[in-house]
Amino acid sequence: MAEVKVPELAESISEGSIAQWLKQPGDHVEKGEYVLELETDKVNVEIISDYTGTLSEQLAEEGDTVQVGQAIAIVDENGSAAAAPKAEAPKAEVAKAEPAKAEQAAPVKEVPKAETKEASSNQQVIASPAARKLAREKGIDLTQVPVVDPLGRVRVQDVEAANNAPVTPAASSAAPTQAPAAKQAAAPVEVNDDRIEVVKMTRRRQTIAKRLVQVQSEAAMLTTFNEVDLSAVMELRSRHKDSFVKTNDVKLGFMSFFTKAVIGALKKYPLLNAEIKGDHILKKNFYDIGVAVSTDEGLVVPVVRDADRKSFAEIEKNISDLAVKARNNKLGLSDLSGGTFTITNGGTFGSLLSTPILNAPQVGILGMHTIKTRPIAVGDQIENRPMMYLALSYDHRIVDGKEAVGFLVAIKDMLEDPEQLLLQG
Repeated sequence: MAEVKVPELAESISEGSIAQWLKQPGDHVEKGEYVLELETDKVNVEIISDYTGTLSEQLAEEGDTVQVGQAIAIVDENGSAAAAPKAEAPKAEVAKAEPAKAEQAAPVKEVPKAETKEASSNQQVIASPAARKLAREKGIDLTQVPVVDPLGRVRVQDVEAANNAPVTPAASSAAPTQAPAAKQAAAPVEVNDDRIEVVKMTRRRQTIAKRLVQVQSEAAMLTTFNEVDLSAVMELRSRHKDSFVKTNDVKLGFMSFFTKAVIGALKKYPLLNAEIKGDHILKKNFYDIGVAVSTDEGLVVPVVRDADRKSFAEIEKNISDLAVKARNNKLGLSDLSGGTFTITNGGTFGSLLSTPILNAPQVGILGMHTIKTRPIAVGDQIENRPMMYLALSYDHRIVDGKEAVGFLVAIKDMLEDPEQLLLQG
């Protein structure tokens, strides 16, 4: 027998929740084959088996929290050969039974025909052990449970949804036998009210919630604002957008300008590229810029590595590729770890102004917003200009207001005179 254990994931990840089992007890498993999907704080990771054989036992159920290094399944390396004889064993024992006992057993088997048929059909359904257990407790036929999984797997959530669904009069007789489950008891919501939908938060959403509250309670977070005239950037993009696409096979967006401007400002104000570790400050002399991306599972922040060494085209390609991976749930842990500063663009959703929350352990985050044409005083004249509000949230424990304001002004200056972005490298 060999144990499948939760592998080392990343420095900041010590546990995860089992999202779904990809192999069930009795299934043959090849070395290197995926056994289950683990949901961590950042991404979903598929765990492989290091052994070939038969999955003989699952040591945790879907939804359970497991630690790095914990055994979660047992693989019988001799299981391939032993599986067939094992299944035949009960038949051999029945054949050796005394005639009298066989006669007594015969009428007993004929009584629960409907139950036998239902059990057989239930076994044909692909379902997690936890879903099967809950279905048994609730008296639910798995074949009648609507599923949302694209592969047709019945999960605990599906069984709970089927259990909470309005019942017909014919099926209502089963209701009195249903004991309140522990998970249901924890939700103080009347499930009989069809105006209320009870949805359990995913592990990632729970983690996002905890970290946002944690950051606000542990960091001395403050936000300062400025505005930037994007006329020069927009004019530059307009002149070069066609040739840029032809040469680089990617559009020239705003993010490369802002990323370059952030790097230039971080070089002038390095404490915004630092991290607090106990009583020490870790000053980072590299620029791995996180770019917040919204997905159905919540906000993730993939990282553009060594952004200071990349061209505008390389930055745009990196951001585009990471955004696609994020929305397809294909990000790896290496895509998300180790950022030194974050940029978030609420303007894509129409936000005019906001106060972004720090992405710990970073001490600075820049918030971009929607571009609005507004009348601006230019010399003695009033002109309509494309303006954007910028917001910088920072940890006041190591960043003073003077540095924060200077940082935003540096970004404003470089964006209003984009040639500076080329000069700062």
